Amino acid sequence: MIACFDIGGSAIKGAIAYSPEDIRPLSKVATPLHDFDLFAMAIEKIAADGGVAPTSLISISIAGVVDSDTGVITCANIPCINGRRLVADLSEKLKRPVLVANDADCFALSEAVVGAGRNHRVVFGIILGTGVGGGLVINGKIHEGTGGFAGEWGHGPVSATLAGNPPIAIPRYACGCGQIGCVDAVGAARGMERLHAYIHGVSLASTEIIAAWDAGDEAAARTIDVYVDIVSAPLAMTLNIVGASIVPVGGGLANSRSLIGKLDEAVRRRILRRTDRPLVIPAELKIEPGLIGAGVLGLMELPK
Repeated sequence: MIACFDIGGSAIKGAIAYSPEDIRPLSKVATPLHDFDLFAMAIEKIAADGGVAPTSLISISIAGVVDSDTGVITCANIPCINGRRLVADLSEKLKRPVLVANDADCFALSEAVVGAGRNHRVVFGIILGTGVGGGLVINGKIHEGTGGFAGEWGHGPVSATLAGNPPIAIPRYACGCGQIGCVDAVGAARGMERLHAYIHGVSLASTEIIAAWDAGDEAAARTIDVYVDIVSAPLAMTLNIVGASIVPVGGGLANSRSLIGKLDEAVRRRILRRTDRPLVIPAELKIEPGLIGAGVLGLMELPK
């Protein structure tokens, strides 16, 4: 068994992983944001309370990107670890081996091993929630790519400036990554809200837009039409490149099966490989996919 963790800017969630199918949650604590010693101590205490041996492996899913060449993590929402060589620093502090992976990568790995991507060689797991992200798993292993940014299809100045049927002009919105015109700026939940306000001059939450669309509201239907047009094109291009045969979707927007179904139809019309089988589908693992992914990642490192 190993200890695994899902760490974000608000909480550290722990679990004990006995197998990919047997991952048992432990306690949750607030994330220490400004003190690295307290950050490390929180991880150690959760592992110890769970009965994990003091020298056993710890595997972590985190809302940040670790540069695979330098080991340095970029994690703006947890200042005490941002810019650190996190694996090395935590291993030294805790006197045990440590693995760290991006949360979207861990989500994709969990779906590839025990979720919707079982029996698929190439799985591209995507997030449609507060941000647009993704992770690529090939033959059961995370493909991090140079710098750790493989799978980040939501960033890059490729968002459409004309979308919908009939087409309307769409502004090139500034993205939090510093670029202009990223899919993340319109494809995330706040992006859907931004589109609706731009098209109709009315501010609604993404959940309200989707509920109105499901109820037959024409304004919401227009927003969803534009949204799917914008998001499906870069996703289809990404799938042409990586060759994934399944795309599990996580994040808050994936709770709408009708939205994911409409996105799937649009993507399958735009990819080169024609298929009648669903490709873009809701993720199977609705509860703690980051913990499951971290557990799977750590268990893979144990001696056979």
